This record gives sequence, C-alpha cells and structure tokens, in this order.
Amino acid sequence: MAEIDIEKAKRSQMRWLILETLNAARPIGASDRTILTAIQGIIADATLLEIRREMDYLEDRGLIKIEGREIQPNWHAELTHHGVDVAEYTVECRPGIARPKKWW
Repeated sequence: MAEIDIEKAKRSQMRWLILETLNAARPIGASDRTILTAIQGIIADATLLEIRREMDYLEDRGLIKIEGREIQPNWHAELTHHGVDVAEYTVECRPGIARPKKWW
C-alpha cells in the first residue's frame, strides 16, 4: 500500500483553494489575509506563511500575480488569464494543484 504524503496533499489543496478564492474575488482580487480566512474554513491549521508560500508557487507558474510584496504588510493577488482558465476547467491542470476532477 502506498503511503500518503499528508503535507504534500495539504500544499496541493491549498493551491487549489487559493485559485478558487481568487476566482470568486474577480475582478478585484484579494489580500493574503482574506485568502487565509477563506482557507481556514477548510484547512483550520493553515498559516499565513503557508498561504504566502503557495501564492509564491502559483505566481511562479503564471497563475496569479502578487502586488505589495515589498512595500506593504499585506500581499494582494489576482488571477492571471491562465489562472482563470485553470479555475474554470478550460485548460489542463498540471500536477501540484489538487483540482478536483470535472464532474459536469
């Protein structure tokens, strides 16, 4: 039986939840603290550091853009056009993001 890497699964799920939160917040986007609050409803032990780490990952993949990283205590993020496509299931989702299978 294969072992499940709980931390890896948590990171993947957080990435999907960040995309979902930002999709719901379009076109304005959301702060890192707003994203954290939304995610803590599902992953109660999520921290701001974890959220920022996964936001950074998603930015590196071109799915979100982050503003205020250097000048403000809060980050603000928005989906890129590719991030919208992933959130709306119009393009393939590469590994690393726990996007549920499309059921409709």
